[in-house]
Amino acid sequence: MIDVLVVDDDFMVARIHRGFVERVPGFRVVGTASTGEEAVSEIDRLRPGLILLDLYLPDMFGLDVVTRIRAARHDCDVLVISAAREAEAVRRAVRYGAVNYLLKPFGFDELRVRLEQYAARRSALRAAVVADQADVDRVLSRGGAVAAVPTLPRGLSAETADLVERALRGHDGTLSASECADRVGISRVSARRYLEHFSGSGRAEVTLRYGAAGRPERRYAWLS
Repeated sequence: MIDVLVVDDDFMVARIHRGFVERVPGFRVVGTASTGEEAVSEIDRLRPGLILLDLYLPDMFGLDVVTRIRAARHDCDVLVISAAREAEAVRRAVRYGAVNYLLKPFGFDELRVRLEQYAARRSALRAAVVADQADVDRVLSRGGAVAAVPTLPRGLSAETADLVERALRGHDGTLSASECADRVGISRVSARRYLEHFSGSGRAEVTLRYGAAGRPERRYAWLS
C-alpha cells in the first residue's frame, strides 16, 4: 500500500483528488495540506511514499517544498498536479525529480493511469535485481515502468487496445477521442480511456487544440 499526501490550497479540489486516489487499488491518502509549511510538517509527521503536489501554494512555490523535504532527507516521491503550463515549470519539476506532471483540470482516468505507472516503476525498482545495463535501461526508460505490468488497466482489453494503437499508428497527424472512436467502432468514452492509457505509458503524445470557446480539445499521436 502506497501512502499519499495531497497538497492543494483549494479544499474542494483536494477533496476531489483524494477521492480519485482512494479509488485506485494499492493507494491510500493519509493526509492533506493546503500550504507549503503545512505540507512540510505533514510529510515529517506522516512519512508518505508519494506527494500529489500543487505548485501554486499561498506561502511558497510548490517546488520549494521539494527542496525543504530533500534537505530533511525525506525519502518520498512527488507527482506534480498543477495548472502551470509554462515549459520552465515542467523542466524544473523534472530537475527536482518529479515522477510525473499532470495538468489541471484532469479526470480520474488521467490520474489513475499515472498512479499505476508510478506503482509499476516503484515495484520494478524494489523487486528487480540489476544484473547489467539492460536492466537499468528497462527500469529508467520512458515506457519501462508500464512494460513491467503484464496486463492492461482494469476494464481495458488487449484486442481493443490493439485496434486503437493501429488507428493511431496508421493516421498521419493527430486524432481526437471522437475521431478514434469512429475509426475503431467504439464509444468516445472508451476511446478516451485507451488513448489516455497510451499517453500515460509514454507511447502516445497529447496536444491541445484551442477553439473559440469551451475547454481545449485533446488530440493524440503515436510516438514512433
